[in-house]
Amino acid sequence: MLKEFMGFLKQYGVIGLAIAVVIGGKLNEFITSIVQDLLMPLVFQPALRAAQVDDIRKLSFNGILYGKVMGSAIDFIIVAFVVFMFAKWVLKEETVAKK
Repeated sequence: MLKEFMGFLKQYGVIGLAIAVVIGGKLNEFITSIVQDLLMPLVFQPALRAAQVDDIRKLSFNGILYGKVMGSAIDFIIVAFVVFMFAKWVLKEETVAKK
C-alpha cells in the first residue's frame, strides 16, 4: 500500500506541485512586501498624503475599501510578471507557450 501511494505521488507529480505551492506562497509574500513597503510609499506617497492615509490599502469611499483591491491588483500584476520572467528564463524559450 505504501509503495502504491509513493508511486501515485511520483506519477502525478504531487511532490513537485507541493513544492511549487510552497515556493509560490513565499514568492507572493515577498512581492507583496516589496510592493507594500517599498513601491507604494515611493510611487504613491504624495497621493497617500493628500488622502491622509499611510497605506494604499486603507483608501476607502463610503466604507468601500477600494485601496485593498488596488493593492491586490498591483501585487497580482507584479507576481504574474515575475513568474512569467522566471518561466521564460528557466525554459530558455523566446516565447512562453503552453505545451
